[in-house]
Amino acid sequence: MKLFNYLLAALLCGAGALGAAAQEPAAAKPAEPKVAAAPPTPEQAELTKLTAENQLAEQRLKKKLQQANAEKEELKAQLELEQSRQRVRTAALEAELALAVSENKLSEEKNKKAMADLALKMAKLKADNDLKAEAQRADALDDTKERFAMDLDMKRLDLEERRLKVEKLQLDSRMARLNSDLDLRAKKNEWKKEANTEPVYLVQPLKNGTLTVSDRRVPLNGPIRYGTADFVTERISYFNNISTQPVFLIIDECPGGSVTEGYSIIKAMESSRAPIYVVVKSYAASMAAIITTLADKSYIYPHAQILHHQPSGLMFGNITQRKEQLEFAREIERRIFTPVAKKAGLTLEDFRKKMYENNSDGNWRLFGDKAVDYKWVGGLVDRIEETGVVKNPETANGRQLHDMGSLELQEKVDEKGQAYVQLPRPKHFDMYFIYNPDNYYRF
Repeated sequence: MKLFNYLLAALLCGAGALGAAAQEPAAAKPAEPKVAAAPPTPEQAELTKLTAENQLAEQRLKKKLQQANAEKEELKAQLELEQSRQRVRTAALEAELALAVSENKLSEEKNKKAMADLALKMAKLKADNDLKAEAQRADALDDTKERFAMDLDMKRLDLEERRLKVEKLQLDSRMARLNSDLDLRAKKNEWKKEANTEPVYLVQPLKNGTLTVSDRRVPLNGPIRYGTADFVTERISYFNNISTQPVFLIIDECPGGSVTEGYSIIKAMESSRAPIYVVVKSYAASMAAIITTLADKSYIYPHAQILHHQPSGLMFGNITQRKEQLEFAREIERRIFTPVAKKAGLTLEDFRKKMYENNSDGNWRLFGDKAVDYKWVGGLVDRIEETGVVKNPETANGRQLHDMGSLELQEKVDEKGQAYVQLPRPKHFDMYFIYNPDNYYRF
């Protein structure tokens, strides 16, 4: 609005100045006497032309002035209208302002009252807080005392803990020395439990009456029963899969036993790529004697014994059944004794007669040197060096008696006080071929 007023005033001033300039020459021009018209000079002609142009410009300015005045009047009217509207709006705003001032005063009064209430509450809260602060200071003082007491206890405990740690370190040091001594003692004991030498493997283990046995050895002791063949043949197969170095079947004491189990052992010996050396240290009877005799390589101490005898056992059932059982026993005798008799240079019948010629009960027993003469065993040995026994045996009598784990039999005592071992029942088509003069082995 102010800009509009400035523009309008400037326009009016400019128009007034132009009007005064146009009227000024006309008023000042003096009356000149009429003279005879003379031909106009070029300057006069130029002046006349300029005068005409000025008059034309003056007319144009007058027209523009009139238009400006009209626009001024129109703008003035619009200005008055706008001012009137502005006054109306101002009055409304003043009314609103008065209402707002009134409301503000009312709100201020309310706020003053609220502030007074709040101040009262604050004073009350301050009093409560002061009481609580005092109580808290008392509690804090108690807590401080308790903390000091706890710190003192903790320092005492820490001191005690350090003392215990020192004692523990001393005990640990002593224990370490003791453990070191125990470890040294244990290692010495472990060292003593082993020979700390390597087994000796010889392609020809017999030399000058001494048989050198390596750790490729299989023990065959006690009665041959179910599981014995697996025990022996698995080890023969294992050693064969390692190399073809000699394998030793060591018999300390074997009274014989199951025919089928013994026959499986014989076939495993025949199938072995590694040579099998059967070694009798004490005695081999019945099925064990047959295993010894039929071995390609067998050796015995001179004082050890080998015993051959006819198969024996119990028969049950009617006459026909017993006859069948007898025929079966004879067939087993023929099968197992024919190769034994043949090796001794005898027929089966002559071999049977020899049994009873040497002993009335048919138990033909020979010492090692005599057994060699009858070719029951391949040769004699004076010494046996067990280089494969490199660990201290932890069994009775300082030697491994059976090495067959779950195959071990339990010795019992009958109602007459006689010791015996209960052998498992023979399988079908099998019988026990075992030396049993005192009925120690019972079926």
